[in-house]
Amino acid sequence: MQLFLDTADAAVLRELAATGLVDGVTTNPSLIMKSGRPMLEVIAEICGIVEGPVSAEVAAVDARAMIAEGERLAAVAPNVVVKVPLTPEGLAATGELARLGIAVNVTLCFSAAQALLAAKAGAAYVSPFIGRLDDLGEDGMGLIAEIRAIYDNYDFDTEILAASVRSADHVRRAAIIGADCATLPPAIFRELFKHPLTEKGLQRFLADWASTGQSIL
Repeated sequence: MQLFLDTADAAVLRELAATGLVDGVTTNPSLIMKSGRPMLEVIAEICGIVEGPVSAEVAAVDARAMIAEGERLAAVAPNVVVKVPLTPEGLAATGELARLGIAVNVTLCFSAAQALLAAKAGAAYVSPFIGRLDDLGEDGMGLIAEIRAIYDNYDFDTEILAASVRSADHVRRAAIIGADCATLPPAIFRELFKHPLTEKGLQRFLADWASTGQSIL
């Protein structure tokens, strides 16, 4: 599974990308707003930090304007993926951008039927929002399973990018089901490393090693 960071904070991204485990980045208008910086400047910096896909979202709501914005965003760097909403206009823009050779991430997916349409439109990624469905008492992980089955049935190339991830367990379950990618807030990415038995075991090993008085170097 590819792991993306859901952030527009370049400093945090540099820190976590140093692990070698960050495959890409997703951004959205809310994250850009929090950065307090010009969008194109932020996207360009992020694309210079990671080699993998960097999702940058359009602000327009009609297809023609989305296409124009998408072309502008794609010109920032070769690893930009244009992010559009899962609306009729968004899917029309997806088809045209895909024909232009621009990768598209269709976001705000909440049903398997929507994911089917995104794949038919030529999306490179579809982003089902797990956490937001769970908040409503629906089954976010069940949606991932339904999309996986549909895409496998018809050999769609669209990758499932699990979004609105709220916990390390969301990542684990999405990986078991077969999501291709997950995008995580930095705090959740850090959680993936942690287990109390790992920390306890390390402390025991360090104490035992110190008692030997040895040095490897």
